[in-house]
Amino acid sequence: MGDQKEELRTIITTLALKNEETHNFIYSLKQMLENVENNSTRAQTELEGEFQSLYSLLDELKEGMLMKIKQERASRTYELQNQLTACSKALESSEELLETANHTLAACVTDGFSQAAKQIKDSITMAPAFRLSLKAKVTDNMSHLMVDFTQERRLLQNLRFLPVPSTPEIVAPECLVADNCVHLVWRMPEEEECGIQHYLLEYRKTNFAGPARPKEEQPWMVVEGIQTTEYTLSCQRFDMKYMNFRVKACNKAVSGDFSEVVTLETSAFWFRLDSGSSHQNLKVEDTSVEWDALGGKVQEVKNREKEGKGRSASPCNSPARCVQSPKRTSSLRGGRDRFTAESYTVLGDCLIDDGECYWEVRFDLDSKAFAVGATYRNLGKFDQLGKTSASWCLHLNNWLQVAFTAKHANKAKVLDVTVPNRIGVYCNYQEGILSFYNATNKQLLHTFRTKFTQPLLPAFMVWCGNFSVYTGLQVPSCVRSFQKRNSTTSSSTTSLS
Repeated sequence: MGDQKEELRTIITTLALKNEETHNFIYSLKQMLENVENNSTRAQTELEGEFQSLYSLLDELKEGMLMKIKQERASRTYELQNQLTACSKALESSEELLETANHTLAACVTDGFSQAAKQIKDSITMAPAFRLSLKAKVTDNMSHLMVDFTQERRLLQNLRFLPVPSTPEIVAPECLVADNCVHLVWRMPEEEECGIQHYLLEYRKTNFAGPARPKEEQPWMVVEGIQTTEYTLSCQRFDMKYMNFRVKACNKAVSGDFSEVVTLETSAFWFRLDSGSSHQNLKVEDTSVEWDALGGKVQEVKNREKEGKGRSASPCNSPARCVQSPKRTSSLRGGRDRFTAESYTVLGDCLIDDGECYWEVRFDLDSKAFAVGATYRNLGKFDQLGKTSASWCLHLNNWLQVAFTAKHANKAKVLDVTVPNRIGVYCNYQEGILSFYNATNKQLLHTFRTKFTQPLLPAFMVWCGNFSVYTGLQVPSCVRSFQKRNSTTSSSTTSLS
């Protein structure tokens, strides 16, 4: 009995779900019927509007051409009428002279004949008939004002509803990722190129070479109104390993399907600031750091640690933002190991142990002290950047004496260059190169040459000032080229004194 009731309940539940699906389907059908009515009415209205616009254009062209014919007719009529009037007057004058001459000749009066004949001769010589041009000033041919609508008529006869544009194809081999820009190229079937009004491009970042996983899927960013079959996304920051791209063509009426998604690798060095290891007087927010004289309250630090609001609570560590890399360090320097005393230091959280990388930092030139560079992660909590053999940096001192120096192992070299407010840092781990550039004009400021024996971490120091870090940057092409050309001429740590 119980099994039968349970079976009946299952059947009832299934039927109820089916009924609900049917109700929903009926509603969607009714909605579609209403949409068909509305959309067809809209299409009819737009079609009538297009034809009315065509009629209006033809009427305008007709009026203009008719006006041209009327003006040409009036001009020629005026010229011919003037010429006709002049000829009529000349002919009338000639006939009067001819009658006078015949009468004089018939009279044959000896006395005064010579005088009369001379007068008649002079009059005939001066007669208007001899000064007339007997050629019409204008022609009566109006054939140049004729039109031929054969081609237009053929086009109108072939007029059809706008088709849905074909699907573009992104040409992956011709796409390029360099200098934090992505240049995309796509193509359309040749027969579909005409009628395309614009293209719509969508892109998103991802950490997966294949299809994005639902939990990690990022929203699509949209670029509209692209007029050509290529586009460059500039000034990008690559905080994920890849970018997906897709594009579709649009005409006046409708857009086609998106192309197949193309994934491009966007290799770049991206890191966050390790707020758990920073000096207590440094206020770390995302990629910005500000020195705060009141930030070293030990009790607040202990409370944060006790409540678990230290490194792990940072929004930078949200799993939705990235996939944890094995090179990304955890909070190894938190609590009692964080920088203290006059080591106003904060480190990046991603190790450098191979390849090339590049990052930039913008700092306040009015800071009393600032440093940027790299260090081994065993830098002591009392150690200052550049004063140990485990760290290399450029150091700006605005306190007591103003100096811009390159520092390593407590040795310093004064740099005779203008201090930029934005510095680029280039590291080639295998070659043992750590170079600093003016990030604006890519002027080389200084290069350290050594042999790195441990993984490096980006390192920063600020006292009575602030700075912002820019990561997710690729090595600029000009920097890479410069490093290759000057691999044997750069200054090294042995030059510090």
